Amino acid sequence: MTVRDKSSQQNSSPDLPPPDGDALAHSQKLDAHIRQLIEQSGGWISFARFMELALYAPGLGYYSAGAAKFGKEGDFVTAPEISPLFSRCLAGQLCEVLEQTGGGDVLELGAGSGVMAADILRQMDTRDCLPDEYLILEVSADLRRRQQDFLSEAVPELVQRVRWLDALPENFVGAIVANEVMDALPVERIRAAAEGLQVQGVVAADEGFAWQDRPATDELIADWEAVCGDLPQPPDPGFESELCRQLGPWVGALAGALQRGVILLIDYGLPRSQYYHPERSDGTLLCHYRHRAHPDPLRFAGIQDITAWVDFTRAAEAAVDNDLEVMGFSTQAHFLMAAGLQQILEQVPAGSTQRSVELASQVRKLTLPGEMGERFKVIGMSRDVDHCLSGFALRDLTHTL
Repeated sequence: MTVRDKSSQQNSSPDLPPPDGDALAHSQKLDAHIRQLIEQSGGWISFARFMELALYAPGLGYYSAGAAKFGKEGDFVTAPEISPLFSRCLAGQLCEVLEQTGGGDVLELGAGSGVMAADILRQMDTRDCLPDEYLILEVSADLRRRQQDFLSEAVPELVQRVRWLDALPENFVGAIVANEVMDALPVERIRAAAEGLQVQGVVAADEGFAWQDRPATDELIADWEAVCGDLPQPPDPGFESELCRQLGPWVGALAGALQRGVILLIDYGLPRSQYYHPERSDGTLLCHYRHRAHPDPLRFAGIQDITAWVDFTRAAEAAVDNDLEVMGFSTQAHFLMAAGLQQILEQVPAGSTQRSVELASQVRKLTLPGEMGERFKVIGMSRDVDHCLSGFALRDLTHTL
């Protein structure tokens, strides 16, 4: 076993503002819980297990507790909060799905603040193509309450169509959409080494945590070898990255729920050949804390988001394995433009010069390569749907998967 000299303690940092007293106490409580589980597990847990606990431990994990996460008061801002234009474009695609399925429902996974649901419902109402029900599957009881309060105020005339679920529905007909959900699925951290593949885990160290490597299991080695088989050449020793082994089963569960319709998944990520390119020899793991991005996931457990980019090839493989058709794969910029971004923008009532400047800024953030336009991708999967969505008409990158 190799102990690496990366440790984490609840200290302040020049580039990270210290948490307030309540937040620090919350994080320390989760730390104690994780340390207890590490001890019960023989002194070591995989990073995937650590990430699962940091994000989803009941009542303590980042997505299970009550702190603000989205928007200016939280830790990061998502596309629907940057601009309603994003959700209006997406609503047009959902209308196309319901036209092809002869009606049905919309299911949103992980609805965040509820802003996207509100904007989608408004736009679908304007286009006279409301779903029978707008379903929300939300694992966080706190976020569910916030969504219920927000939607009751934002769209009181439409909120009766919204229903929250505790599990995926059966025989679903319609459209399933998930924006920035896959990046929060726990990932294994691996390191290629001369002595063989190493899996990176977490141990208790002083008042915080430290990384510790162990030889990978046969199952993990087989998964990594399958990934390497798709690459031009195996990564060199020292290469570190992630394997999201939960992504395949997660897509499989969505496929199992879908009787007829489309699944739209939106997140930052890459095709496999680019994901595991030598340029990314440190992987893609990233944390978000009070609108600051940093690479240390072992700090501030429970009060910061932990994410990893998505291997979209793995998502596409899971779709095919579960008898879904990959109907398209594109950048967010090209998807939004093909879905009518310019036309929707022209329909916005003329306002002040300041309003025009704000809209232009929103479009830049959604579409420019240096912003969200290229980093975020959209993949569509379908069952028993004959026609492709217009969002993939401008640039379909399925051949890169």
